[in-house]
Amino acid sequence: QVQLVESGGGLVQAGGSLRLSCAASGRTFSSYAMGWFRQAPGKEREPVAGINSGSSTYYVDSVKGRFTISRDNAKNTVYLQMNNLKPADTAVYYCAARPLYYRSNYYSYDYWGQGTQVTVSS
Repeated sequence: QVQLVESGGGLVQAGGSLRLSCAASGRTFSSYAMGWFRQAPGKEREPVAGINSGSSTYYVDSVKGRFTISRDNAKNTVYLQMNNLKPADTAVYYCAARPLYYRSNYYSYDYWGQGTQVTVSS
């Protein structure tokens, strides 16, 4: 069983930055792939970025060059550094965990956090 708690969301102006954190419980965090997903009102949940247990990283095209995912296995935490934010990035951001390898389809994830709101004003 893994419990995930996100933090770091908020309101920021376009061009600004935020860093999201996702703290995980459990002793096997390093064996999980972690994904960040987001969901805007009226839209489907979509992948944003992911990191394998081996720390290979993946990004959706719309955030490449602006967002960076990283993990600290000693702290059981995954981060999403978001720079040059745009109004289109406004959404609830969720972290999720699944064994070993990142997948972009949200239904393949076993564990989810409660979400954190990111709002980017123009």
